[in-house]
Amino acid sequence: METTHTETGRVLIAADKFKGSLTAAQVAEHTAAGIRRARPGTAIEALPVADGGDGTVDAAAAAGFALRRTAVTGPLGKAVTASYALRGDTAVVEMAQASGLQKMPEGVFAPLSATTYGTGEVLLAALEAGARTVILGVGGSATTDGGAGMLTALGARFLDAGGRPLQPGGGPLRHLATADLSGLDPRLKDIEIVLACDVDNPLTGPHGAAAVYGPQKGAREADVEALDAALAHYARVLETVLGPRAAHLARRPGAGAAGGVGYAALAALDASFRPGIEVLLEVLGFAGALERADLVITGEGSLDAQTLRGKAPAGVAAAARRAGRPVVAVCGRLAIGEDELRAAGIEAAYALTDLEPDPAVCMAQAGPLLERAAERLAADRL
Repeated sequence: METTHTETGRVLIAADKFKGSLTAAQVAEHTAAGIRRARPGTAIEALPVADGGDGTVDAAAAAGFALRRTAVTGPLGKAVTASYALRGDTAVVEMAQASGLQKMPEGVFAPLSATTYGTGEVLLAALEAGARTVILGVGGSATTDGGAGMLTALGARFLDAGGRPLQPGGGPLRHLATADLSGLDPRLKDIEIVLACDVDNPLTGPHGAAAVYGPQKGAREADVEALDAALAHYARVLETVLGPRAAHLARRPGAGAAGGVGYAALAALDASFRPGIEVLLEVLGFAGALERADLVITGEGSLDAQTLRGKAPAGVAAAARRAGRPVVAVCGRLAIGEDELRAAGIEAAYALTDLEPDPAVCMAQAGPLLERAAERLAADRL
């Protein structure tokens, strides 16, 4: 690949996490260290980014948001600690902090009973803290409950034919007889909720929440069928409360995000849906940082076909290309070709596996290897 050099050396590092090894902030730190070894005195600005999934709150905190912690109900019903970020009256809430697979014991799954109740509790905490705009980042969830748990925490009631509250999780939704949304916290009417998400799945069907993401959450084939049927029934019941709009929203791209939390946010909370990286770049102040940069470095753990479908590096590269800034990437592994990279606006990628072919070593030694990769990048580009 042809090597080019920037005329000056002002660098913006806007990379996502290397999942399982480095946070986005650590990626920036190690990349900067490698650059400075190769090109001392280079002006470097770090702006860790995320696309709405796990790591979103950390990225907001690195950009100057205050980190808040609150005790909430985890996906299995036990208390967990969740963080959200707040700056002024804008809060960044990451669903994975309360209802994510990261809050489950290792090797434990509960596809039919995991709840999003804790996500609702984090939203309430943000309201109490004065938030008027809430960025709800979804991704990495352990749940497929259609967001019913989240809405319950916010004041909704979901009852069976005997008038009893449903048990937590997506499985019990098949017994739903009545949905009462009249008790939703009235403050929700006065705030803006932005669903920040990088998936475009509908709620149900072969491309829906259960079929596509259920197996990642431990759902077997019979569980997927049961969850899909339960979510379809849930949407029909909500249609009796919200009218035909509820059926339309169930088919909308993003309704199937995070096991149906997208649907609950769109239908019951009047949320708007935006690509996660787009809204996060806006909130984090990326445009201003981009104006100051001569070269942008983005990246994530695996640069692959999924990256090109709206993940953080693709969003960063698209924005940088519009501004006429060159972009290169760092990554753990590179699984797309040079033509695909260039089509995405990325001139070159520096992968840890180019230095160490063993993936396990790459994970364990990600920091030092990234510094070496960044030295190469600086030698080529600065």
